[in-house]
Amino acid sequence: MHRYIVGLVVAAMAVVVSMCALLCPTVRETHRSQMRLTNVNGSSPFGDDYSGRNFVEEIDWSNPHADPILNKLVPPIDGLKSEDIHDTYNDVRGARRRHEAVDMMAPRGTPVYAVTSGKVAKLFVSKPGGLTIYQFDATEKYCFYYAHLAAYAAGLTEGREVRAGDLVGYVGSSGNAREDSPHLHFAIFELGPNKEWWEGVPINPYKYLLHAAGQ
Repeated sequence: MHRYIVGLVVAAMAVVVSMCALLCPTVRETHRSQMRLTNVNGSSPFGDDYSGRNFVEEIDWSNPHADPILNKLVPPIDGLKSEDIHDTYNDVRGARRRHEAVDMMAPRGTPVYAVTSGKVAKLFVSKPGGLTIYQFDATEKYCFYYAHLAAYAAGLTEGREVRAGDLVGYVGSSGNAREDSPHLHFAIFELGPNKEWWEGVPINPYKYLLHAAGQ
């Protein structure tokens, strides 16, 4: 009788395992699905600023004149000159992560302006990124990321509409930026179909900033 009961238990377990194999994703399959949008944790989603945003493969934006929105950006800070803009997008920042942004050095308190018209999607504060702004363009195709701010502009709130050139904040060194190196950490990414502020395809802003500075 004991052997008979044990046999029934073993048979039942085999059925359960078989059903699970058919109905439940394997650990490998689950891991693979999670890798489609790999969350970049650590020091920053852009190398040295953490936003919690997800990344997918990068798009080639080699022609700065190809996109009507990106080609019409206004400088995010006053007095921006082409010689002051350096392509740090592919720089390695801790744990071999790409910077995926451009840093523009400026005195603390320098006004920061919206680079295009749109709305403030998110005001986000984190230990690495400090005070940050996520701004969507008017078509909600792109998101523009401003980090290490000293303060937000008075009255700035999530959902508020802004026009190109509107004051949104001030340059600082909040987050993990060095206290003696205030700067604006600026990044662009193309939004996904769900238009989530934390999710999209990173775009090198370097050439678009050069174009903005040269206008």
